[in-house]
Amino acid sequence: MPKVTVFKQDGSQTGDFELNEAVFGIEPNTHVLHEAVLMQRASRRQGTHAVKNRSEVRGGGRKPWRQKGTGRARQGSIRSPQWVGGGVVFGPTPRSYSYKLPKKVRRLALRSALSSKVQENSLVVLEGLAIDAPKTKEVVKLLSALNVEKKALIVTTEKDENVLRSANNLQSVKVLTVEEVNVLDLLTHDQLIITKDAAEKAGEVFA
Repeated sequence: MPKVTVFKQDGSQTGDFELNEAVFGIEPNTHVLHEAVLMQRASRRQGTHAVKNRSEVRGGGRKPWRQKGTGRARQGSIRSPQWVGGGVVFGPTPRSYSYKLPKKVRRLALRSALSSKVQENSLVVLEGLAIDAPKTKEVVKLLSALNVEKKALIVTTEKDENVLRSANNLQSVKVLTVEEVNVLDLLTHDQLIITKDAAEKAGEVFA
């Protein structure tokens, strides 16, 4: 089982903690990670792009000139695609880009992402995380004590309004609960800071 050091909020060590090997100790599957990231990014697309086809463009009800005898090409409307100001032929229309991967694949991707954090020594386990009042400097002090200088993802067991509001002003910090943990956030943040209780819960839920 992978063993990591447990830290207090002031940065001091309190002992060791054994992580669930089925969740934090597997060989990361890069292909599945790639698929999970593609799925999440596709699902975040708005898909609100739209253009007007020839039936939606204003005007063009009257035939511009008679069918025969003018020497010009026959035309039925001045809003046909070949005219300036005409409709667009195969332009984008509003659609959803979201799709789903099988549940076992999504679980494997999560376990792969968590295991990669352990292998890269980018996982920090906290004994607990408590902030009395919403103050950004408390989170800054925590990151400084843990020597975290890059983007950090903080994972807690339950939503703590004080922790959430304290981290809101920091662009490089994001706070999630265990239920909200996802592959894209795990991979886009350099450090994973997780409470001991959250690590235990993740070991039970994702296994």
